[in-house]
Amino acid sequence: METNITGANIAGTKIKNRYGMLAAGMLVQLCAGIIYMWSVFKGPVSEHLEWDPAKAALTSSIMLAVFVLGIILGGRAQDKIGPKIVTTSGSVMLSVGIVLTALVTKEVPWLVYITYGIIGGFGVGTFYTATVSVIQKWFPDKRGFATGFMVAAFGFSLVIFEPITSYLLSWIGVPTTFIAFGIIFLIVCVPSSLYIENPPANYLPAGFVAPKAQSTKKQYTTAEMLKTRQFYLIALSLFCILPAYFILNPIFITLGTERGLSHELALLGVMVTGIASASGRLVTSWVSDLVGRKQAVCGIILITMASILIMIVAQGVLFIICIAAIAFSFGGAAGVYPAITADNFGTKHMGLNYGCVMVGFGTSALLFPIISNMLVKSGEYTASFILAAATCLVALILVLLMKKPE
Repeated sequence: METNITGANIAGTKIKNRYGMLAAGMLVQLCAGIIYMWSVFKGPVSEHLEWDPAKAALTSSIMLAVFVLGIILGGRAQDKIGPKIVTTSGSVMLSVGIVLTALVTKEVPWLVYITYGIIGGFGVGTFYTATVSVIQKWFPDKRGFATGFMVAAFGFSLVIFEPITSYLLSWIGVPTTFIAFGIIFLIVCVPSSLYIENPPANYLPAGFVAPKAQSTKKQYTTAEMLKTRQFYLIALSLFCILPAYFILNPIFITLGTERGLSHELALLGVMVTGIASASGRLVTSWVSDLVGRKQAVCGIILITMASILIMIVAQGVLFIICIAAIAFSFGGAAGVYPAITADNFGTKHMGLNYGCVMVGFGTSALLFPIISNMLVKSGEYTASFILAAATCLVALILVLLMKKPE
């Protein structure tokens, strides 16, 4: 029988402080949140490169798609060789992609797709899943709590970097801003990545006794996971929860001004959604530890469904409240689904397993903005909002069909 190792019973072996590990992971995740920042960069980059804004907007979709690819491949590598090399490599890729974006000229503006979208997006995806997987292994007693703090840092990036980015773009211009961010991310992420590592095998925190069900839980390989009904319920429910956010995110400022907000208040609303998203990641994960994962997910589904239906008629402040509620629920899904994956399939192969679940995220991010654009007529989004509400109903059914982990 294997013996569980705790922080209190390893003679002569120094184990890193798990809260220091959490802090290092949060720093990396904070920088990774640049993936949600393209809406801030898009206008100045389009002007600087004399590029069609509609074509520039595609950068965000490309980055999100490659982000999911990075999660899958990075998760596989993390499971095989550990998090340190994977996280460090992803950090370098992000920094290089950002710096190379500064060198793109107006003769070949589409290179931004490669530098920011592909190189940067793949780097972010690589270390996103690696850091989340590691932290879950360090916090078997507080899995939702730890995951919530990690992904909250990811979501809070927009709140911190949006005003800084806007100021830098107006002060030093587009190329120098990208170079500055690339260097800052390199300085912050690489040392933090080199600190991150898996805990010893069978590690348990001092004073924590794993429940029998947890200590004997089967650790599913990805091939085994893909044969289960539970996996498809999890991935498809994630796919169906998120359309409301993905439909609204690209049009928030434009739609907000149409619904009675000043341009300045609409920009402030972007920061509000960042705060709401970060709060949702933290609060929902914490609540899921207390009341259960299914109950927490059902809660954010109902919030999203109600908010997107109210959005059909929402004006002014009510518009901001609805978009904040949807962002809160989006963050909540991002916070609780890693824990759901670990609860059901174990943490040993968490990197690649969660990468497969995140295919639902990436597919939703790419598909629903396209469908919404097809449904929009004369700036009227009612059909899109009803579609998003319908997917929430489907998500609710899928979640209720999930079985309790063995």
